[in-house]
Amino acid sequence: MMSTASAGGVGAGSDVDGEAPRAFWRDPLTPYAQPRLTRTLLDLLTAVVPYFAMSVLMYLSLSRTTYAVTLLIAVPTAGFLLRTYILFHDCAHGSLLHSKRANTLLGRVLATIVLTPFARWRHDHAVHHATAGDLDRRGVGDIPTLTVAEYQARSRRGRLAYHVFRNPLLMFGVGPVFAMMIGPRIWSSSQRPRLKRSVMFTDAALLAIFTGLSVWIGVVPVLLTWAPPALIAGSAGIFLFYVQHQFEDAYWENSDSWSYADAALQGSSYLKLPKILQFFTGNIGLHHVHHLSARVPNYNLQRAHDELEIFHGVPVLTLADALRCTRLKLWDPELGRLVTFREARVSQSAGMRRSTGVKPSATGAAKA
Repeated sequence: MMSTASAGGVGAGSDVDGEAPRAFWRDPLTPYAQPRLTRTLLDLLTAVVPYFAMSVLMYLSLSRTTYAVTLLIAVPTAGFLLRTYILFHDCAHGSLLHSKRANTLLGRVLATIVLTPFARWRHDHAVHHATAGDLDRRGVGDIPTLTVAEYQARSRRGRLAYHVFRNPLLMFGVGPVFAMMIGPRIWSSSQRPRLKRSVMFTDAALLAIFTGLSVWIGVVPVLLTWAPPALIAGSAGIFLFYVQHQFEDAYWENSDSWSYADAALQGSSYLKLPKILQFFTGNIGLHHVHHLSARVPNYNLQRAHDELEIFHGVPVLTLADALRCTRLKLWDPELGRLVTFREARVSQSAGMRRSTGVKPSATGAAKA
């Protein structure tokens, strides 16, 4: 399915001469974690500017041609919106500009384009980076994933709910509606005040923007122009995030044996995409580099991967591999990999036979 290798011999407890992990990854990556203003401006000129230009073109096409043509224009528009989201993402990591304040200000502006509260998302995404691949700290900023045992311990209704949630049509079809339009609009009383303010201020800004546009050009044209690119970009974004941590030989460990370096180098894939898709996705397919050092801006990820040997043994996925990953649903600790529901059932049957001492018949073994 994919080419995998050990992460250059780097693992938990692999520090050189007892030094902190910084000795083997932060120092080599420091030169790549330097943002360049000219490249950042070029990013904005090749993401935000064409997104708005294509959105205007979509609006103009509504009165000049059929809506089918408008929907065709929505595809590249979605690509530029997805690229804008990557810039928002880099601002959250403080990697797009030198100044923390400048990253925050730009991130808040981009938040109104990608419909996502900046401070709240930055917090949740930081938790994801700190806990990716940790079985004991799942649940914030990640795709909910059960182990085989957890799934089998659920009631029939609970297993059905998990089946429905992990269905690709729901995850990549309905998922963007919740992930982009509903979920980011909600805050809870338990959240820190600054995170709640982030949601409220973003919601207020979006309400003002959409109200103004609706008064100016009408509610229907706004929806027909804005919604298709948003949904396409949302589906692509969720798919990218899914496959970069949900491939067969992914990394999951309990906290006592979990390693940040191994989670980055073994649990984050290198999704090799055609150059045009790599452009629209802002190099986020080089997810292993990003997870090892989130301070590397998107335009330096490829160079870091190519030039540093530590990245030459990471899991590699092609686009075809990524599409097949959608079949994987559960983590099997015994096999050390993600499995399908069918594989989990076969594993459960084999475990029951071992526990009862019953040997499968030749016919039963053939069916299994």
